[in-house]
Amino acid sequence: MKTQTLPASDTAAIAHAVRLLRAGKVIAFPTDTVYGVGVSGFNARAIEQLFAAKNRPLDKAIPLLLASAKDLALVASAISATARVLAEKFWPGALTLVVPANGRVPKILLAGGASVAVRVPNNAIAQTLISALGAPLAATSANISGARDPQTAQDVFAQLNARIPLILDGGATPGNIPSTVIDVTVDPPRVVRVGAVSVQAIELILGESVSRVVE
Repeated sequence: MKTQTLPASDTAAIAHAVRLLRAGKVIAFPTDTVYGVGVSGFNARAIEQLFAAKNRPLDKAIPLLLASAKDLALVASAISATARVLAEKFWPGALTLVVPANGRVPKILLAGGASVAVRVPNNAIAQTLISALGAPLAATSANISGARDPQTAQDVFAQLNARIPLILDGGATPGNIPSTVIDVTVDPPRVVRVGAVSVQAIELILGESVSRVVE
């Protein structure tokens, strides 16, 4: 497979990317953290290809990127008041919510679990792709599993050349600080990973303390 790199500023390149996604292919694109690699989030066979392209273990779940907070209803079987408050405050942005998955979410994405991690990226290119596709993107960092997170299209090419058909080059991404992950399927909510959004900011918005996973 020949990997092509095209400028994300080119509308024809975006249209080509969306065609590939609709055909079940894996593409790479910039996000508000690092470069991501993704497929249509409702296509189980495409998600299999995503795991393969990254050499990602099948027991490691993959998050979904949404176009807006209203799309939570597409993937969640229930949306708690806590989830709504956090989505309203921090989306688009670097906060990932773990919510109960509904039946539309492919089982392979969940890695044997019953919940799915979701967020709305604060990146116009990623949002354009999701909106044009009309479905969430199953997406994770555009690297070989366990390797360095990519901040440029060149970084992606160095790792995934010949593994994916397309890289959208949107310039350098802000950095490798990951999103904060909070599980809102439990009460009180539990912070699974501390990242760009502080625990203090979350507690201030919720007006309550949250628990943390002990590392």
